[in-house]
Amino acid sequence: MVDVGKWLDSSVAKRLGVDRGGESARRATILLAAVDAVEEVGAGVGVGEVAERARIARPHVYRVFASKEALDAEVAGFAATELVRRVRPHYTQVGRPYTIVHGVILACVEWAAEHPNLYRFLAARQQTRAWHRARMGRTRFLDEIATAMDRYLDAGGFVGKAPDGALAGLMGMVDASIIWWLDHEDESKAGVTGRLTRQVMLVLKGMLADLGMHIDDDMIFSPGEKVR
Repeated sequence: MVDVGKWLDSSVAKRLGVDRGGESARRATILLAAVDAVEEVGAGVGVGEVAERARIARPHVYRVFASKEALDAEVAGFAATELVRRVRPHYTQVGRPYTIVHGVILACVEWAAEHPNLYRFLAARQQTRAWHRARMGRTRFLDEIATAMDRYLDAGGFVGKAPDGALAGLMGMVDASIIWWLDHEDESKAGVTGRLTRQVMLVLKGMLADLGMHIDDDMIFSPGEKVR
């Protein structure tokens, strides 16, 4: 069994209610058991396996979560939060566009390599209509990317917003490439990160050009400051 506690810090446990009694503690126990099961077994894990890891009877899972779909949504939300925590520091980088994008992609690749089944689980749900509807058209990760991109563009003096659909498609491309890499290991980590960065840069520059924004490779971006 994978020990999720090895990569969860105390602030995550506290946020989930692990340190408190009652309903919140039971919910956190089941959620962490489900995360543990997905991490080790994969997306096909059943409620029985989750209950066994949580050391509770199977019916007790449904006293806390209305359905397996509700539990899956919690697991995906948890994974998205942890991925965002890993990537977020790179949204404040100062540098050329390639450097900034490379930092974000590398953080995604490294997190996926550490938690391959959770990454697959999250990526699959980010592309479903139900998941987008539950998130009111956006995923948590997409929100973060869109907000960060807007800050960089505002600092650069550019007027306009990247369409959500285009950003979602870009995320789908990144997810597909990373999952292929996880499954086949046909490139090094540096190789897949560099290739994805170049591909994302091409798509981003084309998308922004359509909006009348022409980004030069030598521009230095810093969110909150004017581009140099």
